[in-house]
Order: sequence, then C-alpha cells, then structure tokens
Amino acid sequence: MPRTRRLIPVNLAMHIISKGNNSQNLFHQDKDKIHYYSLLGNLKEENKITVFHYCLMNSHIHLIAWLDDQSRLSRFMKQVNLCYFNYYKKTYGYSGHLWQDRFKSNIIDTDSYLLQCGKYIELNPVRAGIVNLPEEYRFSSYVHYAKGVYDSIVTDSPTYLGLSDSVEKRRKEYIKFIVDSSIINSEKLIRHLFIGSKTFIKELERYYGIRNLKLARGRPRKMED
Repeated sequence: MPRTRRLIPVNLAMHIISKGNNSQNLFHQDKDKIHYYSLLGNLKEENKITVFHYCLMNSHIHLIAWLDDQSRLSRFMKQVNLCYFNYYKKTYGYSGHLWQDRFKSNIIDTDSYLLQCGKYIELNPVRAGIVNLPEEYRFSSYVHYAKGVYDSIVTDSPTYLGLSDSVEKRRKEYIKFIVDSSIINSEKLIRHLFIGSKTFIKELERYYGIRNLKLARGRPRKMED
C-alpha cells in the first residue's frame, strides 16, 4: 500500500495529527491528558520543537509546530507517543497497538492559513459537542490566545502577534476571528500536503517535486490536471 513520504520542512509550520488505533480513545480521564501534556512540555525543548497551537481530544491529538534546522520532529513524536503508550499500558493494563500508524502532517504557510488551522483545531471540542464554547475546554491553546492564560508549551505564533501591537486588542481580534463563521475546509487537512496560498503551494510542489495530494491507502488515485 503506497503512502506519501514524510516531508519535514525547515523554518515553516506543520499541522500534526496523531490518532488512536481504530479511532479508539487515547484519554479516558483528565489525568491522562495532563500526562500527555507534560510529555509535550518535557520533550519539546530537547527536540527543538516550538508549539503554536494544540488540542488534545479523546481519540486524537492536534499540534501546530514550528520547525527549524535543528528540530527533530519524528524523534519528538516517537518519544512522546511511546512514553504515553507505556503510561497507558501501566495505567489500564492494556496490550496491543495504541496509536494508528504514524502521525499525519501538513506544511502550513505562515500567514492567515496558520491562524485558520489553529482555529480549526481549537474548535474541535465545540464541533464534537463536548463544550459549547472553546474557552470551556481545558486542553487546547485557545484560552492562552483569547484570554491570556499562561500555557507552558505554547509560543505565540507570528500571525497572532501580527494582529495588533496591543495585547488586549490582539486578544479581542483573535476572539472575533474564532467566532467568525468561516473555517478551513477539513478535506484540505485530510488530503493536502501543503496548506496556503496558490503561490506557496506551487513553490513547495516545485521544491519537493510532489503534487499537493496525499496518497490514499490501496490503489493510487488517478491524478487529474
């Protein structure tokens, strides 16, 4: 079964999603999410990973990370997920596969698309019916950006900082952006390797020598012009 090769950029952002095997729940209690959160914090500095946005859902996790030439993303995700698997196995007496294959990822342009992807993942708990408002969910980066609540694993994204020179106005602009009805098409995050403007996508297609579509499992799809 073919699968798209891993593309690890330098000085660009990536949206990362890691799912439970067969969509099973990874987290059953708040303490499980707290443990995973602590692993992210403990291992991100060691692997030179900067986290802009995150959301820990019951069956999957989302991260938006900034990578530079010293970042070790694959090592970071392997360490975090393996450490969490060992915790999960010990806590719940579990055996078998916990994670679904390798993590999935997209490369994101550092303009409005970065905020759009951040919005998409921070609204996951609302779309899932877990909470009515994003600020009611404890395990995402939303309250850091919208309410100024300190979050030890989050670094403010450059696009967020560009909303205003005023801290208060920046937060208000972010809240306004989140409650706006428009949101990035989820199909893009599932099928596309690159998320951004047409110019950004063409540049990365040319640089990596690959079309902006992920290969599905099984027989490759016929590519259309």
